Amino acid sequence: MILQHLHILNYKNLVEADLDFSPKVNCLIGNNGMGKTNVLDAIYFLSMCKSFTSQTDSTVITHDAPFMMLQGHYVRRGVDEDITVSVQRGRRKVVRRGGKEYQRLSQHIGLLPIVMISPMDWDLIRGAGEERRRLMNTVISQADASYLDAVMRYNKALEQRNAMLRRDMRDPLLYESVEQVLCDTAALIHERRAKWIEQFTPIFMRYYTSIAGVDEVVRMSYQSHLNDAPMTAVLAAHRERDMALGYTSHGVHRDDIDLQLGDYSMRRTGSQGQCKTYTIALRLAQFDFIKQVSSTTPILLLDDIFDRLDARRVERIVDVVSSDRFGQIFITDTNRTHLDEILARTAGDHCMLRVHEGVVTPQQEGGEQ
Repeated sequence: MILQHLHILNYKNLVEADLDFSPKVNCLIGNNGMGKTNVLDAIYFLSMCKSFTSQTDSTVITHDAPFMMLQGHYVRRGVDEDITVSVQRGRRKVVRRGGKEYQRLSQHIGLLPIVMISPMDWDLIRGAGEERRRLMNTVISQADASYLDAVMRYNKALEQRNAMLRRDMRDPLLYESVEQVLCDTAALIHERRAKWIEQFTPIFMRYYTSIAGVDEVVRMSYQSHLNDAPMTAVLAAHRERDMALGYTSHGVHRDDIDLQLGDYSMRRTGSQGQCKTYTIALRLAQFDFIKQVSSTTPILLLDDIFDRLDARRVERIVDVVSSDRFGQIFITDTNRTHLDEILARTAGDHCMLRVHEGVVTPQQEGGEQ
């Protein structure tokens, strides 16, 4: 899958841009805060119908502008695809494929698979369990529409049950239908997450070793209340506690992933370089997993990935991303040193763009370093 052309209007600090891309490596160079990441985020938004930064739709609109619009022209499995996303202040976003509006945004997820590696990935290790659940949901939903539907139904039923608990409703019959949805969807979510962890872990471990070397051993394991009992038993065991608390304290909405370095938690023992390597390996494994299960090569977005890494790890990452297993790549950096290394190793079609104060312009070969 290839993004050939992108039109941006009023997206963050990018007032307007018309960009043509290489089917292989696309480099965006510029100082920090100029808008390089915003270009990547616009591409991510076209795939996932939301910002990678989890900003609300209205906050991605350029200051004082009434709306934003993104238009992407893709070639997917040999077929042209035109995708448009528009957001007006105070109104819902609209996503169109070939000019036809989706009835549900979930219908779009998975059409244009994408993986983004960003400094924000630090939260996967240092952040709360919500960050790691978001990782599972993002990866699995791009390859499994039934999983995304189950997550949406579970969350809706969870909101209903919590509202009933806050109102101190006690009649078990009133909870019956809501809890049935919770139990049915929780079973599917748990089964798909457990299967994903089993398939994903060896891919992740292989990538980590290729970057860090064989001296560091990493692991990951799935933590869930449903590992020990079905959702029906979990709800029954904690019903009185939930009524006292006013919310549902146990279930797949509390799932987490235990990320380990050796026998210890990566969160507590990992250095900055090890944590950065860990998150990059997670994302590259995400790429391989989606490519395998969807039969479509995702677009890979690499945002400032070389910061906080020693020269040895940088060189190994350059080796990895320069391999022919990847399709179209977008990569940002503040100087051309690493970018030129990658271009020299790929020796293929590429595009170099400079971003300065929200203006994106083609960079000529041999131009300013």
